[in-house]
Amino acid sequence: MTQNIMDAARINLVSVSPTEASATMPVEGNTQPFGVLHGGATALLLETVGSYAAHAHAQLSGCVAVGTELSVSHLRSVRKGTVHAFAQAQHTGKSSAVYVITVRDDTERIIATGRLTCRILEAPAQS
Repeated sequence: MTQNIMDAARINLVSVSPTEASATMPVEGNTQPFGVLHGGATALLLETVGSYAAHAHAQLSGCVAVGTELSVSHLRSVRKGTVHAFAQAQHTGKSSAVYVITVRDDTERIIATGRLTCRILEAPAQS
């Protein structure tokens, strides 16, 4: 059985809509060698939560969403617990969608912020 990256990072989607989405991810198992949350894992969480919201938006018109740009600002380190990501739509148009994402720790401190831009494309033909 093939495991996808969300399963490997243990990302749990909490809610998804075209305008917002939220998810959680444990710090344990997603750290770099020095014991803090890996920046790549944080970026994975940001892109995942934003992409799910963008996909929900795209599906409204029978389309799909693909990520085209991700920026992440790492603001604070975290060594334990769970991180919580929340994506909020800044733009949901016919050809693109943009989400601002905030990641917080269990005490509500902001760990990272990011911005995801997705292109809205026609869904591929089913064969």
